[in-house]
Amino acid sequence: MNGIISIVPRMNFSFNTFLSTIALTSCALFAQAGDIKIKITKQYLNFPISHKVDRKVMKMAVNGQEERKFNIRLADGEPEYWVFSDVSEFKGKTITLSYDGDESSLKQIYQDDKIAGQDSIYQEFNRPQFHFTTRRGWVNDPNGLIFYEGEYHLFYQHNPYEREWENMSWGHAVSKDLIHWEELPVALHPDEIGTMFSGSAVIDYNNTSGWGKPDKPAMVASYTAETGERQVQCMAYSLDNGRTWTKYANNPVIDSKEKWNSRDTRDPKIIWHEPTKHWVMVLNERDGQSIYTSTDLKDWKYESHTTGFWECPELFELAVDGDENNKKWVMYGASNTYMIGSFDGKKFTPESGKHQLGTGTIYAAQTFSNIPESDGRRIQIGWGRVAHPGMPFNGMFLLPTELTLKKTNNGVRLYSEPVAEVEKLFTSVKKWTKLKSDDANKELKPFDDAKQLRIRTTFTLSHATDAGLNLFGQRIVRYDMNHNTINGVFYSPEDMTSMSLTADIYIDNTSIEVFIDGGRYSYSMERKPDKNNKEGFHFFGNNIDVDSLEVFEAKSIWKK
Repeated sequence: MNGIISIVPRMNFSFNTFLSTIALTSCALFAQAGDIKIKITKQYLNFPISHKVDRKVMKMAVNGQEERKFNIRLADGEPEYWVFSDVSEFKGKTITLSYDGDESSLKQIYQDDKIAGQDSIYQEFNRPQFHFTTRRGWVNDPNGLIFYEGEYHLFYQHNPYEREWENMSWGHAVSKDLIHWEELPVALHPDEIGTMFSGSAVIDYNNTSGWGKPDKPAMVASYTAETGERQVQCMAYSLDNGRTWTKYANNPVIDSKEKWNSRDTRDPKIIWHEPTKHWVMVLNERDGQSIYTSTDLKDWKYESHTTGFWECPELFELAVDGDENNKKWVMYGASNTYMIGSFDGKKFTPESGKHQLGTGTIYAAQTFSNIPESDGRRIQIGWGRVAHPGMPFNGMFLLPTELTLKKTNNGVRLYSEPVAEVEKLFTSVKKWTKLKSDDANKELKPFDDAKQLRIRTTFTLSHATDAGLNLFGQRIVRYDMNHNTINGVFYSPEDMTSMSLTADIYIDNTSIEVFIDGGRYSYSMERKPDKNNKEGFHFFGNNIDVDSLEVFEAKSIWKK
């Protein structure tokens, strides 16, 4: 063990319980809560976790001031895995950990400059190799996606203390290329108002909030605080590129319980609306997305409401087919549904929808703010709802994709394809054209057991009305031309009489992502091979033609 640790018991049972215990046995042993005092000299505190025990409350205090409070399943015996908390901000200080569970569990906590198991991180058997996952703990919604001074910031819903949902905080990672990520300390911890639910981030270049400095604009995060009884909207700001945060002293800035008579009011997405020179907040409230406006990021005015969405709103403008003279606004919800319309700074007016961009494990996707005009892309990252059995982490983020608006036979629609940076992870190793399905299956045989792979293929139905590609019995692509479905979801190709389908398939340790016909439709799934199926890759369907087939090796995004 590193550092100075002392344990102080705290009795947490009543006097009557004490008398009853004495009456039962004169030598009774009982669990009691306790305190640990630790002089912080290292970067991390490591905590042993066991799901065989119930969650108990732990508080971290410095000089009597509570700094963090969280629920934790602290192992009272052999831990199933370890989690950690970065305590480098407290170096040189003595912290007190107060725990409401069995005080004997405290003895395994230790501090170190390494997290427990660090030598094997990113090499675990169930660790995705080209998708971002957190080192330890649970993740869900991406939050505060923003580009600033050469860095892409990925904040996200995070439980640092367990692989299941709890203790909602904002995790934080940064990247120079959208592919390779560095995980940073937790950005926003729960506080006296509540836990940190989803939100967004902007750069206040004009210092409308007054939080910036002459030479440094504030990075401002808007987030929902879950109080336990209701949900309110709060603000925080950073002057060091998102590394440390100050929460606004007059939080919350919006408490809409009285207006909506609902506790479901969350996930603020903030944008700057240049034509009207004010901030716009899109906020999910009860049955849809509300619009609020502000000139200073502090005082907000309700403007309008669009029904038909649930959670994690988005509102952005895109050029149709790249034509800057023809732009449309897109309103988006957590389930990947969207409407296309116009926006005047206060009210969104739908013109078409609702449409479905993608399906599967994706949820709560968010797009990046502050992408430079010279880049001009609308880049999205979604939460992949994928389990990771046996791992000290859970959940993942899907590949970053570029969203575009294109004219189709059915009207203007969103397309989604992996960003160009993804290409650097894949090297083409084999390529074929004009194969019959049996021959294609033989060519794919050497790749059956690959843990990471990319396959790009175009196949054409002939006598078959139902065809596709399996991997050990799992349907990667199933195109039913009779019912016009792909894996059970309705799909109409741009050429309505086409019998061909193009699929770009990304296979990682635990997930599969598929982009159909250049991003016209996309979906994701957990990788679940049938253990009794020995078939490997297998094109199925009566007399189908594999017009093109290309296999790519995948590089890991993690350093060995």
